[in-house]
Amino acid sequence: MSYPSIAAVVGRALLALLFLLAGTAKLLGPAPYLAHMAEFHVPGYLLWAVIALEIGAGAALLLGRRLVWSAGALAVFCVLTASIFHFNFAVPAERTLFFKDLAIAGGLLAIAAGVWSGRRVKAADGSASQAVGSGA
Repeated sequence: MSYPSIAAVVGRALLALLFLLAGTAKLLGPAPYLAHMAEFHVPGYLLWAVIALEIGAGAALLLGRRLVWSAGALAVFCVLTASIFHFNFAVPAERTLFFKDLAIAGGLLAIAAGVWSGRRVKAADGSASQAVGSGA
């Protein structure tokens, strides 16, 4: 396994860990998350979809499966989270969380784009080459 391949796997694992731990925490103790969602007028029933997304797409990201979809869905989730919960730029911590969520979304989009471009290269020249860590 080449260094770029190892870096791709480790990078995906670190990102996946964030979502897997967050989803598990929400599953084991949903009350504070439901309260926080209520503060922002987000319906509580969406928590279960968030848990499914974080654990399901996090596991897919970790395993390198369906990377375009899993990384893409998590990226959209991060942008929505930043926009809904961390938009108060007058509070320095909120501003930091906002940009952290956007940075994570950027990394996830880079994974999705890398896989997507690897597919396009394969389709164009018919070779077996694909992007590192590809998982359609």
